[in-house]
Amino acid sequence: MNKPATPAPSQGVLMGQDASQGWIVSPDHVDMTRPARPLRPLRLEAEPQSVTIDAAKTALLIVDMQNDFCTEGGWLHSRGIDISPNRKPIEPLGAMIVACRKAGVPVVWVNWGVRKDLLNIAPSLRHAHNPFGHETNLAQPVPGTRSEVIARGSWGAEVVDEIHPGDGDYQIIKHRFSAFWDCETDAVLRNLGVKTLLIGGVNMDQCVMTTLEDASFLGYDTILVEDCTATTSPQFCVEAVLYNVKLLFGFVTRSGDVLPGLGALGSATA
Repeated sequence: MNKPATPAPSQGVLMGQDASQGWIVSPDHVDMTRPARPLRPLRLEAEPQSVTIDAAKTALLIVDMQNDFCTEGGWLHSRGIDISPNRKPIEPLGAMIVACRKAGVPVVWVNWGVRKDLLNIAPSLRHAHNPFGHETNLAQPVPGTRSEVIARGSWGAEVVDEIHPGDGDYQIIKHRFSAFWDCETDAVLRNLGVKTLLIGGVNMDQCVMTTLEDASFLGYDTILVEDCTATTSPQFCVEAVLYNVKLLFGFVTRSGDVLPGLGALGSATA
């Protein structure tokens, strides 16, 4: 990652993600100045207007690219839902991930991982996933599949193989549609010094949209990367999301309009 150097012990101890976010503490003094990172402007073509963002304050936020939503043998596939739309973002997201890592832009993954006892899941959320009461419940094994419905630690909650981050990047487990509700996402992003979010993942009209809306309400700059997000819902849901993002919540771009700028930033320094 592109982080300011940690101060030498003689200068004090850094308490924070890096010098732009933390204090420098010594036995007789605390330095709270938080020196700003160097500006890294990145211009993007977007709608309704082009934008210039600061790559030093930007993260790629990837929502729910999980087996239960995107892979045969997962939960949606077991319900007879065509998951092919949800696989379309895999390739462009892969390119974005590589470019962001190289440029020192944090990649942050937020994925469903519900408790198996569901003690933090309200009846309304259970109903949303089992509206008629006769389907497999959250965290329960789906007969004939590898899935335990978006249960923490299960195969269904794992990121798809093609872009699986392993132990890398920043990984957050959520248990709501929005990644900003009853979750640590906001704290992690603020400690990373992030102000602007490039957002992708699935489903566009559900977890991606609610996450983007809440990010906007919290004061983040939100940019939906259109080809890096998808949904199994009807096309009119896609059109509604794109309309509302551009009207109310932020901007819409495509990976092809982001990648050249990221490449021009050069490799991150240690």
